[in-house]
Amino acid sequence: MTLTPEQQTEIEEARAETRQTLRPVAPALEEVLYRAIPVLDQGFVRVVDYMGDDAAVVQSARVSYGRGTKSLRNDEGLIRYLLRHRHTTPFEMCEIKFHVKLPIFVARQWIRHRTANVNEYSARYSILDREFYTPAPEHLAAQSTANRQGRGDVLEGEEAAEVLAWLRDDAEQAFGHYEAMLNELPDGQPRDPNRQGLARELARMTLPLSTYTQWYWKIDLHNLLHFLSLRADSHAQYEIRAYADAMLEVVKRWVPVTYQAFQDYAVGGAQLSAAGLAVVKRLLAGEEVVQEGSGLSPREWRELMSLLGRE
Repeated sequence: MTLTPEQQTEIEEARAETRQTLRPVAPALEEVLYRAIPVLDQGFVRVVDYMGDDAAVVQSARVSYGRGTKSLRNDEGLIRYLLRHRHTTPFEMCEIKFHVKLPIFVARQWIRHRTANVNEYSARYSILDREFYTPAPEHLAAQSTANRQGRGDVLEGEEAAEVLAWLRDDAEQAFGHYEAMLNELPDGQPRDPNRQGLARELARMTLPLSTYTQWYWKIDLHNLLHFLSLRADSHAQYEIRAYADAMLEVVKRWVPVTYQAFQDYAVGGAQLSAAGLAVVKRLLAGEEVVQEGSGLSPREWRELMSLLGRE
């Protein structure tokens, strides 16, 4: 991860400026507020603002007039009940705003989650830095033969070295052409006074999807948990999963009771169809059950048996 001295100074100045407030705060989250959490080779996630905590979820569920109206144990039990039974609106009362630096191809996956407010860095207005993502060798994998949107075995030897070289060379060349087309230095001065330079909104077309962009992303807790349930999953693409894992640690600091309930019910739990539940009941009754006649497709059957540890 790369932060300029100016960015680092800005973060430290923001952290040094304290304010007295009557609003509830999450002490563990305050410890990392504004700080950049490294992700991938040059990306980061950082919290720039938040509203609410575990108690806010409880308060809105009870529509109570204050905090701490019940014991901590009762509050925890209520949060777990709400999450377990998918009562979502109390979790929508908490919000968080992230500043994220990420490769464009990750951003294009991420933006499909349309339940957040987003404001992205404008390459029509500003010049993009020469920053692009290059996978670490252990994440350079071949196409999966079983999954059209997945990875297979890690590339090794000459092929891996060749692919990494192509990725770096192509990105470097694209940025070279981008900067030449702009004919503009970072301070706005022309590189060649005899050239006019292409408009920024056109010059950006040459840049690869590995280019880093940045955005501010604000979302409520309910929709954040939904995002994390999909993107922190082992089946998600590694690059977006790396961001989701970093954000999970933020959630753990922010709303620890909700985080644990999420881990228990959404991450470590499972949802069964009516036919799948019927199979489980028959197995518990000691009945011999096979896929044919179970009401499950072969794929559903394999997934259920894997879930039950009966592959």
